Amino acid sequence: MDISEFISVDFYIDSLVKILASSISGALLGLERKHRYQVVGMRTLVLISVSSTLLAILSYSLPEIQAGKGYYGGDPTRVIAGVVSGIGFLGGGAIVHQGVNIRGLTSAAVVWTSAAIGLALGAGLYEQSVLVLVVALFLLVLLEKIESRYFLAGRNKTLHVVFGNGDVDLSAAKAAIERNGFKVRDLNISRIMSESKIILRYSVVSPDLDNYNLVIDDLAKVGSLDEFSVTD
Repeated sequence: MDISEFISVDFYIDSLVKILASSISGALLGLERKHRYQVVGMRTLVLISVSSTLLAILSYSLPEIQAGKGYYGGDPTRVIAGVVSGIGFLGGGAIVHQGVNIRGLTSAAVVWTSAAIGLALGAGLYEQSVLVLVVALFLLVLLEKIESRYFLAGRNKTLHVVFGNGDVDLSAAKAAIERNGFKVRDLNISRIMSESKIILRYSVVSPDLDNYNLVIDDLAKVGSLDEFSVTD
Protein backbone atom coordinates (compact mmCIF):
# COMPACT_ATOMS: atom_id res chain seq x y z
CA MET A 1 0.00 0.00 0.00
CA ASP A 2 1.01 3.61 -0.64
CA ILE A 3 1.87 5.56 2.48
CA SER A 4 -0.36 8.42 1.27
CA GLU A 5 -3.39 6.26 2.07
CA PHE A 6 -2.71 6.76 5.76
CA ILE A 7 -1.96 10.52 5.61
CA SER A 8 -4.71 13.13 5.30
CA VAL A 9 -4.68 16.62 3.81
CA ASP A 10 -4.88 18.03 7.32
CA PHE A 11 -1.69 16.18 8.17
CA TYR A 12 0.12 17.83 5.24
CA ILE A 13 -1.12 21.29 6.25
CA ASP A 14 -0.19 20.71 9.87
CA SER A 15 3.28 19.54 8.87
CA LEU A 16 3.74 22.59 6.63
CA VAL A 17 2.82 24.93 9.48
CA LYS A 18 5.23 23.16 11.80
CA ILE A 19 8.10 23.31 9.32
CA LEU A 20 7.50 27.00 8.52
CA ALA A 21 7.34 27.87 12.22
CA SER A 22 10.51 25.90 12.80
CA SER A 23 12.25 27.75 9.95
CA ILE A 24 11.31 31.11 11.45
CA SER A 25 12.51 30.17 14.93
CA GLY A 26 15.83 28.88 13.58
CA ALA A 27 16.27 32.01 11.47
CA LEU A 28 15.67 34.31 14.45
CA LEU A 29 18.20 32.46 16.56
CA GLY A 30 20.63 32.47 13.63
CA LEU A 31 20.24 36.23 13.14
CA GLU A 32 21.19 36.81 16.75
CA ARG A 33 24.30 34.64 16.40
CA LYS A 34 25.36 36.28 13.13
CA HIS A 35 24.85 39.71 14.67
CA ARG A 36 27.56 38.74 17.16
CA TYR A 37 29.83 37.31 14.42
CA GLN A 38 29.60 33.75 15.77
CA VAL A 39 30.43 30.69 13.69
CA VAL A 40 26.91 29.28 14.09
CA GLY A 41 24.62 31.21 11.76
CA MET A 42 21.20 31.24 10.15
CA ARG A 43 21.61 28.36 7.72
CA THR A 44 22.97 26.04 10.39
CA LEU A 45 20.22 26.75 12.92
CA VAL A 46 17.42 26.68 10.34
CA LEU A 47 18.63 23.30 9.13
CA ILE A 48 18.88 21.99 12.70
CA SER A 49 15.43 23.27 13.63
CA VAL A 50 13.70 22.07 10.45
CA SER A 51 15.35 18.65 10.47
CA SER A 52 14.46 18.20 14.15
CA THR A 53 10.87 19.09 13.32
CA LEU A 54 10.80 16.55 10.52
CA LEU A 55 12.19 13.86 12.81
CA ALA A 56 9.57 14.71 15.44
CA ILE A 57 6.79 14.50 12.84
CA LEU A 58 8.20 11.16 11.73
CA SER A 59 8.35 9.92 15.31
CA TYR A 60 4.76 10.86 16.10
CA SER A 61 3.46 9.56 12.74
CA LEU A 62 5.12 6.16 12.77
CA PRO A 63 2.57 4.41 15.01
CA GLU A 64 -0.33 5.40 12.73
CA ILE A 65 1.55 4.45 9.59
CA GLN A 66 2.65 1.14 11.05
CA ALA A 67 -0.85 0.34 12.28
CA GLY A 68 -2.28 1.13 8.84
CA LYS A 69 0.11 -1.33 7.27
CA GLY A 70 -0.54 -3.97 9.88
CA TYR A 71 2.79 -3.50 11.65
CA TYR A 72 2.90 -3.21 15.42
CA GLY A 73 5.59 -2.85 18.04
CA GLY A 74 8.68 -0.70 18.25
CA ASP A 75 9.24 2.59 20.03
CA PRO A 76 8.95 5.70 17.83
CA THR A 77 10.24 7.94 20.64
CA ARG A 78 13.70 6.55 19.98
CA VAL A 79 13.90 9.01 17.08
CA ILE A 80 13.61 11.93 19.50
CA ALA A 81 16.07 10.30 21.90
CA GLY A 82 18.55 9.98 19.03
CA VAL A 83 18.24 13.69 18.21
CA VAL A 84 18.73 14.67 21.86
CA SER A 85 21.89 12.59 22.21
CA GLY A 86 23.29 13.34 18.76
CA ILE A 87 22.85 17.11 18.76
CA GLY A 88 25.53 17.37 21.46
CA PHE A 89 28.22 16.41 18.93
CA LEU A 90 27.14 19.21 16.58
CA GLY A 91 27.02 21.74 19.40
CA GLY A 92 30.46 20.69 20.56
CA GLY A 93 31.87 21.75 17.20
CA ALA A 94 31.02 25.37 18.02
CA ILE A 95 33.19 25.36 21.16
CA VAL A 96 36.78 26.50 20.67
CA HIS A 97 39.61 27.39 23.04
CA GLN A 98 41.27 30.75 22.40
CA GLY A 99 44.10 31.63 24.76
CA VAL A 100 42.71 31.83 28.29
CA ASN A 101 39.13 32.00 27.02
CA ILE A 102 36.66 29.36 25.89
CA ARG A 103 34.47 30.54 23.02
CA GLY A 104 31.28 29.11 21.61
CA LEU A 105 29.51 27.82 24.72
CA THR A 106 26.51 30.05 24.05
CA SER A 107 26.43 29.03 20.39
CA ALA A 108 26.47 25.37 21.44
CA ALA A 109 23.54 26.08 23.75
CA VAL A 110 21.71 27.82 20.87
CA VAL A 111 22.22 24.71 18.73
CA TRP A 112 20.64 22.63 21.50
CA THR A 113 17.77 25.13 21.87
CA SER A 114 17.11 25.16 18.13
CA ALA A 115 16.87 21.37 18.08
CA ALA A 116 14.58 21.34 21.12
CA ILE A 117 12.25 23.94 19.57
CA GLY A 118 12.21 21.98 16.33
CA LEU A 119 11.23 18.79 18.13
CA ALA A 120 8.54 20.59 20.12
CA LEU A 121 7.08 22.16 16.98
CA GLY A 122 7.11 18.76 15.32
CA ALA A 123 5.06 17.47 18.25
CA GLY A 124 2.58 20.34 17.85
CA LEU A 125 3.56 22.20 21.03
CA TYR A 126 3.24 25.66 19.45
CA GLU A 127 2.67 27.76 22.57
CA GLN A 128 5.52 26.12 24.46
CA SER A 129 7.85 26.51 21.48
CA VAL A 130 7.06 30.22 21.10
CA LEU A 131 7.59 30.76 24.82
CA VAL A 132 11.01 29.08 24.73
CA LEU A 133 11.97 31.06 21.62
CA VAL A 134 11.01 34.36 23.29
CA VAL A 135 12.90 33.46 26.46
CA ALA A 136 15.95 32.39 24.44
CA LEU A 137 16.03 35.63 22.45
CA PHE A 138 15.56 37.64 25.64
CA LEU A 139 18.51 35.87 27.26
CA LEU A 140 20.71 36.22 24.19
CA VAL A 141 19.96 39.89 23.48
CA LEU A 142 19.09 41.62 26.75
CA LEU A 143 20.74 39.51 29.41
CA GLU A 144 24.03 39.65 27.51
CA LYS A 145 24.09 43.42 28.00
CA ILE A 146 23.55 43.01 31.73
CA GLU A 147 26.33 40.40 31.96
CA SER A 148 28.79 42.54 30.00
CA ARG A 149 28.09 45.51 32.26
CA TYR A 150 28.12 43.92 35.70
CA PHE A 151 30.00 40.62 35.25
CA LEU A 152 33.44 40.66 33.63
CA ALA A 153 34.32 36.99 34.06
CA GLY A 154 33.99 36.29 30.34
CA ARG A 155 36.69 38.79 29.28
CA ASN A 156 39.87 37.14 30.42
CA LYS A 157 43.03 38.55 28.88
CA THR A 158 46.78 38.51 29.37
CA LEU A 159 48.78 41.74 29.62
CA HIS A 160 52.40 41.38 28.53
CA VAL A 161 54.46 44.22 30.00
CA VAL A 162 58.24 44.70 29.67
CA PHE A 163 60.15 47.30 31.67
CA GLY A 164 63.71 48.30 30.84
CA ASN A 165 64.52 48.98 34.49
CA GLY A 166 64.69 45.88 36.64
CA ASP A 167 63.87 47.70 39.87
CA VAL A 168 60.34 48.69 38.82
CA ASP A 169 57.76 49.08 41.60
CA LEU A 170 55.41 46.10 41.12
CA SER A 171 52.78 47.56 43.43
CA ALA A 172 52.71 50.76 41.38
CA ALA A 173 52.45 48.75 38.15
CA LYS A 174 49.51 46.75 39.49
CA ALA A 175 47.82 49.94 40.72
CA ALA A 176 48.23 51.52 37.28
CA ILE A 177 46.56 48.53 35.65
CA GLU A 178 43.67 48.34 38.11
CA ARG A 179 43.14 52.09 37.93
CA ASN A 180 42.08 51.58 34.30
CA GLY A 181 39.34 49.07 35.13
CA PHE A 182 41.27 45.80 34.97
CA LYS A 183 41.05 43.18 37.71
CA VAL A 184 44.38 41.42 38.22
CA ARG A 185 43.97 37.70 38.87
CA ASP A 186 47.54 36.44 38.61
CA LEU A 187 51.07 37.60 37.84
CA ASN A 188 54.06 35.79 36.33
CA ILE A 189 57.46 37.46 36.51
CA SER A 190 60.63 36.79 34.55
CA ARG A 191 63.83 38.78 34.31
CA ILE A 192 66.55 39.13 31.67
CA MET A 193 69.60 39.69 33.84
CA SER A 194 71.99 40.75 31.08
CA GLU A 195 69.67 43.52 29.91
CA SER A 196 68.18 44.45 33.31
CA LYS A 197 64.70 43.90 31.89
CA ILE A 198 61.71 42.61 33.81
CA ILE A 199 58.86 40.85 32.02
CA LEU A 200 55.42 40.85 33.67
CA ARG A 201 52.52 38.74 32.48
CA TYR A 202 49.27 39.72 34.16
CA SER A 203 46.21 37.49 33.92
CA VAL A 204 43.38 40.01 34.11
CA VAL A 205 39.65 40.42 33.70
CA SER A 206 39.36 43.21 31.17
CA PRO A 207 36.82 46.01 30.80
CA ASP A 208 35.30 46.59 27.37
CA LEU A 209 38.11 48.65 25.83
CA ASP A 210 39.02 49.46 22.25
CA ASN A 211 41.86 51.79 23.20
CA TYR A 212 44.62 50.89 25.68
CA ASN A 213 46.49 54.19 25.51
CA LEU A 214 45.50 55.24 29.03
CA VAL A 215 46.83 52.12 30.71
CA ILE A 216 49.99 52.31 28.58
CA ASP A 217 50.55 55.93 29.63
CA ASP A 218 50.06 55.04 33.31
CA LEU A 219 52.49 52.13 33.08
CA ALA A 220 55.04 54.37 31.36
CA LYS A 221 54.96 56.59 34.45
CA VAL A 222 55.89 53.60 36.65
CA GLY A 223 59.14 52.80 34.83
CA SER A 224 60.91 52.53 31.49
CA LEU A 225 58.18 50.77 29.50
CA ASP A 226 59.71 48.90 26.56
CA GLU A 227 56.79 46.71 25.46
CA PHE A 228 53.05 46.30 26.04
CA SER A 229 50.67 43.78 24.44
CA VAL A 230 47.24 42.27 25.09
CA THR A 231 46.20 38.75 24.15
CA ASP A 232 43.04 36.73 24.71
